[in-house]
Amino acid sequence: MNRKEHIDSVGAMALIGFSLLLGLNQALVKLVNAGFSPVFQAGFRSVCAFVVVLLAALIFRRRLSITDGSLPAGIVSGLLFSGEFYLLFTALDYTTVSRVSMLFYTQPFWVALGAHFLIPGEQLNRHKIIGLGLAIIGIVILLSKPGTEVSPNAFIGDLMCIGAAFFWAAIAFLPRTTALSKSSPEMLLLYQLAISGVILTAISPLLGNMVRDLTPAIIAIFSFQVLVVVAFGFLLWFWALSVYPVSDMASFGLLAPIFGVFFGWLIFDDEFTLVFMSSLALICSGIFLINKK
Repeated sequence: MNRKEHIDSVGAMALIGFSLLLGLNQALVKLVNAGFSPVFQAGFRSVCAFVVVLLAALIFRRRLSITDGSLPAGIVSGLLFSGEFYLLFTALDYTTVSRVSMLFYTQPFWVALGAHFLIPGEQLNRHKIIGLGLAIIGIVILLSKPGTEVSPNAFIGDLMCIGAAFFWAAIAFLPRTTALSKSSPEMLLLYQLAISGVILTAISPLLGNMVRDLTPAIIAIFSFQVLVVVAFGFLLWFWALSVYPVSDMASFGLLAPIFGVFFGWLIFDDEFTLVFMSSLALICSGIFLINKK
């Protein structure tokens, strides 16, 4: 596939669409939590998505291998992926979609901070340091002023989201620092889906009832998650990674938390206080500066 030197209109539409799916995903997870327990939902979604992604990879003849030296790192990636989604899905039982979207999508800050120590040539510069500072201020403000409509246990969910963002950041380093660099994007996703599917589904009976109040609407939303958000969405992302410069793609990361906040307001009527909007502005400004060339 021919690589391009800049993002064209097709790439921009694809990346905006992917950011929209990421923002919508948090709202869909919270809706499905009414029918499935969070951990079972995360595990079962990985199992279903694994089948879809594997079929797509076989149809399009993508390179799939566990004998190229990537297996140990693939297992670590799957374990981190399991922890990430355990925390993320459970957090939505405690806090609002808008807060989850803001805190979970702080992942670029932790990637930038880790890259400073782990990856030669990616040290923090002035823009990134200012971006990190703005983001930390925004997070502190958000955590210290939960808002009148947030439950007393929202702080637990907020901390879970930050933990999930740490796990997500750790996953981002593996393809650049381990033998996973030899794996195709589809193989990397299959590692994550296979291991998280096994682990999360296995432990879900230990954490209470796996099925809550299941309805046809919840089944439909869950199916949309599997087919569109996970399978199609992430394959679209991996396709974009293979065609467009990563540095140009990074700026689109700003859209995911904004879409998440929008869907939180639209579906759950999450409140927009002055403090909340100030936190959002600081975090989004930080994302912009982190990704600034």
